[in-house]
Amino acid sequence: MEVLIHEASNGQEINANQAATRCTGDLKFTSKTKREDIEALSQIEHKDDKESVDIIFENITYTVNLGFRKGHKKILHGLNGRLPCKQLIALMGPSGAGKSTLLDVLSGFRITGVDGIVLINGRIRHLNSFRKCSAYITQDDRLEPLLTVIENMRVAADLKLSSNTSQYEKEMIIEEILTTLGLYEHMYTRSGRLSGGQKKRLSIALELVNNPTVMFLDEPTTGLDSSSCMQVVNLLKILARQGRTIICTIHQPSASLFQLFDQVYVLAKGECLYQGTTRKLLPYLESLKLPCPMYHNPADYIIELACGEYGEDKISTLIKGSQNGSNLQWFENSVDLMDARSLRATRPLTNKFADNSLHATNLGHQIKILLRRGYIMCKRDTTLTHLRIGVNIIVGLMLGSVFFRSGADGSRVLDNYNLLFSILMHHMMTTMMLTIVTFPMQISILVKEHFNRWYSLKAFYTAITLIDVPISITCCIIFSLIIYLMSAQPLEFIRFFMFLTISMLVMFIGQGTGLMIGAVFNVVNGTFMGPTLSVPLMMFSGFGVSIRDLPYYLKWGSHISYLRYGLEGFIGAIYGLGRPILDCKEKGELYCHYRYPSKFLSDIALKGDQFWNDIIALTVILIITRCGAYLLLRLKIISYR
Repeated sequence: MEVLIHEASNGQEINANQAATRCTGDLKFTSKTKREDIEALSQIEHKDDKESVDIIFENITYTVNLGFRKGHKKILHGLNGRLPCKQLIALMGPSGAGKSTLLDVLSGFRITGVDGIVLINGRIRHLNSFRKCSAYITQDDRLEPLLTVIENMRVAADLKLSSNTSQYEKEMIIEEILTTLGLYEHMYTRSGRLSGGQKKRLSIALELVNNPTVMFLDEPTTGLDSSSCMQVVNLLKILARQGRTIICTIHQPSASLFQLFDQVYVLAKGECLYQGTTRKLLPYLESLKLPCPMYHNPADYIIELACGEYGEDKISTLIKGSQNGSNLQWFENSVDLMDARSLRATRPLTNKFADNSLHATNLGHQIKILLRRGYIMCKRDTTLTHLRIGVNIIVGLMLGSVFFRSGADGSRVLDNYNLLFSILMHHMMTTMMLTIVTFPMQISILVKEHFNRWYSLKAFYTAITLIDVPISITCCIIFSLIIYLMSAQPLEFIRFFMFLTISMLVMFIGQGTGLMIGAVFNVVNGTFMGPTLSVPLMMFSGFGVSIRDLPYYLKWGSHISYLRYGLEGFIGAIYGLGRPILDCKEKGELYCHYRYPSKFLSDIALKGDQFWNDIIALTVILIITRCGAYLLLRLKIISYR
């Protein structure tokens, strides 16, 4: 298969990539290398004998809702097509043509608003079974930057391969894939430090672990130089020759890159302009009296036609010529022309996945692997661990210095009251804002890995909840010890235990609130929403304006503000339990108003005997925030589809 460019001097046709030397990882390709030699150079064996997959789609439409009273817009208009096995297939078209949308529909990533039929080897696609033998690789490389190449691969192997697979077999598979993709010498490099081409190859390597028979790639060459593009596409061609169906979107390839594709499907405004082999594109255009100019890259020319640069009537001509994807005469051979009935009779797709589970491993195993990954990341993450511990120490020392020994002085009770509220704000804001900033980045990785059946959403949510517990408790204990001792709060174990318990509950609720916000909003909107939603919580906490002074129509707010229960719990721990009269150390004071703790409790309209009620209320709010975050995250995942 060659892409041909017209030569002006003698009218001959020459190979666009003649005498060029290409490199894929450690493998060298020259113009003298035969096709058979290329295909034999590197093999990833189909050890599980998975069947090849032919994809047929008929009358595919996709409609989106533009919003309230804005109607709907149709993106794809009755597309038809054939995507045969062992082929490297390009979906081409200008921006907004519907390439990525069609890829999402064919992969099953997008199902809402879709109409039409997708056939797998002639049979109606069963989405769950199809997802088990396919993989979707996004345009942006969604990798864990703190993990090395080998660590990423081991996580993928542990999650995507059956638990019955031995560790030795997993290591052999990983080594084989990394060697084939030219990543073996970079196995101990963190993925965040890889080049663009290496990241793209690692993204492919992760999905090759369970040997999918269909691979969808969204713009695999975006952001790469010409050499890296050639490496990636050559790699995809090798994978296709091993029995896989490889479908990828590509915007505007060079002539040399274009010739590497076996088949091309060209779109414009959601309709098909051409479907067939790349070498038959020029004859197709000539048959419609739209010949490609000499010295012109056919890929560039068809995109220019699709953009309407030669007139809108040319687009209509191409759509009629391709019959919106129904015309199959430009395929290579008659096998590709088999209709759905013939495929159903000759080679039906056997269902080797009889169980209902989408995942290769059980829930407990998934949680264990995700916890192991999270532990490695926590050790290396300066923001979530080292900086977080440092901030708690520094803030504790600063507050302790400002409110030094305020807890033991009857003349500084109001100062100590301010300190207790400041502690609540610290626990709420630090955990909430940290989660709001970091969680959306985890969601992008979650969307890819969850769709590709690495793990269930329950496993992911359980793991991120558990992995943060030790570091959160450690930070809370360190901060509480510093501030409690420096501010000279009552040295009684029961009071410190009450103080620490309230602190931890408020901290975990703040984190749960951050998860809820992070599951709905992006980082920019989340950093606005977090502090904004915190203002009513502070207003209803009883600090500044006592609860008894709130208007009757706002009383409800005090029952949903977890800061109110946190503040009441702190007051009960420090000034409740029948605390004796305080010493007044302020010189020159004839009268110390708050030396009697009961008087202080009366003035702020908070009771000192509500600790267990506060614990129950905070626990209920904690459960609500955590469950709410999970449900919102689930809705977020569903919204992508």
